[in-house]
Amino acid sequence: MARSLAGFLVLVLAISICEAASIFQPISDSHRSAALVLFKPVDGSFASLEETYEALRTFEILGIIKKPDVSTAACGTMSKVLSSSSSTPKDLFVALRVNSILKCKINAEVFEGIISRLQAAVSGASSLLDFYYSIGSLGLIKDRTSNTDVHLSDAEGIFRSIKALSQSDGRWRYSSNNPESSTFAAGIALEALARIVSLASSEVDQSMIGTVKNDILKLFDSIEKYDDGAFYFDEKVVNVPEHSGPLSTSSSVVRGLTAFTTVASGSLNLPGDKILGLAKFFLGIGIPGDAKDFFNQIDSLACLESNRSVVCWAWIVVGFVLFAFGPPLGLSACVRVSIPLILSVPSTVVSLAKKENLMVKVNTVLGSKAPPLTVKLVRAYSTSSKDTSIIENKELSFDTERVVYFLDALPDSVDVGSYIFVFKVVLHDFEHKDVYITGTLTHVQIFMTGLIKIGNAEIAVLDNDLGSIETQRKLDLAGENAVSLPANHLQKLRLSFQLTTPRGSAFKPHQAFLKLRHETKVEHIFLVGNSGKKFEITLDFLGLVEKLFYLSGKYDIQLTVGDVVMENSLLSDIGYVELDLPEAPEKAPRPPPQAVDPYSRYGPKAEISHIFRAPEKRPPKELSLTFLGLILFPFIGFLIGLLRLGVNLKNFPTSSVPATFAILFHVGIAAVLLLYVLFWLKLDLFTTLKTLSFLGVFLMFVGHRILSHLASASSKLKSA
Repeated sequence: MARSLAGFLVLVLAISICEAASIFQPISDSHRSAALVLFKPVDGSFASLEETYEALRTFEILGIIKKPDVSTAACGTMSKVLSSSSSTPKDLFVALRVNSILKCKINAEVFEGIISRLQAAVSGASSLLDFYYSIGSLGLIKDRTSNTDVHLSDAEGIFRSIKALSQSDGRWRYSSNNPESSTFAAGIALEALARIVSLASSEVDQSMIGTVKNDILKLFDSIEKYDDGAFYFDEKVVNVPEHSGPLSTSSSVVRGLTAFTTVASGSLNLPGDKILGLAKFFLGIGIPGDAKDFFNQIDSLACLESNRSVVCWAWIVVGFVLFAFGPPLGLSACVRVSIPLILSVPSTVVSLAKKENLMVKVNTVLGSKAPPLTVKLVRAYSTSSKDTSIIENKELSFDTERVVYFLDALPDSVDVGSYIFVFKVVLHDFEHKDVYITGTLTHVQIFMTGLIKIGNAEIAVLDNDLGSIETQRKLDLAGENAVSLPANHLQKLRLSFQLTTPRGSAFKPHQAFLKLRHETKVEHIFLVGNSGKKFEITLDFLGLVEKLFYLSGKYDIQLTVGDVVMENSLLSDIGYVELDLPEAPEKAPRPPPQAVDPYSRYGPKAEISHIFRAPEKRPPKELSLTFLGLILFPFIGFLIGLLRLGVNLKNFPTSSVPATFAILFHVGIAAVLLLYVLFWLKLDLFTTLKTLSFLGVFLMFVGHRILSHLASASSKLKSA
């Protein structure tokens, strides 16, 4: 029963999550906790300087105070990279980005040497990445030091070289030799162009700035959209040096866009819904499980929020004059990407039984406080009746302590069910309308939950022919029941009850079914139908004998009623029915085999105890030694006989070399005999054969030499 209830609750939870999938939440403490898990140094340092920068940048954006201290190891590695003459522009760029956060102590001479190398690299650059790393490094040095020599004398020429890699659709190539264009490369190019403008010794031609603005607009024409209002960029080709997915591609474009709009002047009419859609895309990802994706998400949202470029004209002239007459002559407004404001709902479930209020929050993407504004409820309607509004044009109240907007009270017509609430955010100050983007309307699905009244519940056994009630019991489905009913195949079982909402309307749950469970664990499930407020099911056992596999005996009765808006969903054990069915015919269907418990099948088996045979009784030690002496006695007699008869050693070699081989041959024979003894006493067969193979080769060699000597001596003796 517990397993069934858990499965039902998981199903209800899944339904609610799927329905609320389009709600976007700003960055929260969950992201801060995840950052400390994803960016975890090993032995006081990260694997690379690039990973170090991503971790430090993420900690900085999220405002994490208790973060791991990697400054000592990172500064040491960074100093080596900056001091090395073999470091590539990419190595220098990554090291300088780490230094922009840690602010390590670097000698001015080191920066001077790097500046000259980077300026030479810019002059000789031929690819977009070469420009990006070299120019980006110079920009980081300029931001870190007060050196006025950090500039680009031929900024417009370099600007044109990078611009030559752009395509008509707003994308960019990595080099002139690579015909494929990339959306990811567009973001890199915009970052590089922004650095050129900031490093230029003189003002860059505004016509070139305007051309890049047109490229940005064309790039945004290719942006893709999800059904929930999220916008994203994706690569069109895969054979490019920096191919990546939608997250890293969109992140690259956002970085480049915000960097370029910070230094460019004039107007850039980017649709606000696309900027807000990009923010929704990054927030809709949730919490990525990969450190690189997590960094791209947080860094992109920080770029969207921190792009607070001031207006280039003097604000001495009040907003009314600007609105009436436009900017003063000769002055222009800096390009700005509006900061997205996210409307979120802390809880999409509102309990009518607890009289909860519907609450709404409005924050920036990083969860910062929004400017003064008003949240209006444009309309609310039931998902089952979209044309009828239950609430219209109502302004939400603001709670200054909790910093939330809430709906004071719900109309009496609001009952349990699923509703769509349409909100609109209205900024108070006129100047904030150019700084923030709120979107048009935000649709949020809200579930109104409550206690469903369960009444008039009864179970009865009916006569099959006349339909008269033979046995009837009242039920308390909210409490405990222990009903015991007898029945046979000629009778029927009827269960009925009523469901009513808190407002008195009929309630139809998502799930209502009756389960019969035989004592052999064979289960049968039947859906409970309804007509108005009344739910009723009648089981005709005569027509169900085959489905019940002619199994007589005890059947447990269980009723399940549940819905996502029903706070008192029930899983009630009603009791059991003792069912008497006829004998099964020969060709009647058999019950399906029951599932085997995996634990009993694959779990640990019972321990097997081995009983070994008791060793046989051995003879006394004295008897064994006596028998050994009797075995050795003939061998001793053999040796005595040899001494008495005399041994012929006339053919034993007298020369030193042949004599040595003869001795080694006899020693080898003795070693083989000793090996046989050791095999009998302690050695195993494999060890004995391995040792015997070496002794056999040795005996073959020395035996061949001594036999050759004897054969040669014998031939000389015969010839003489």
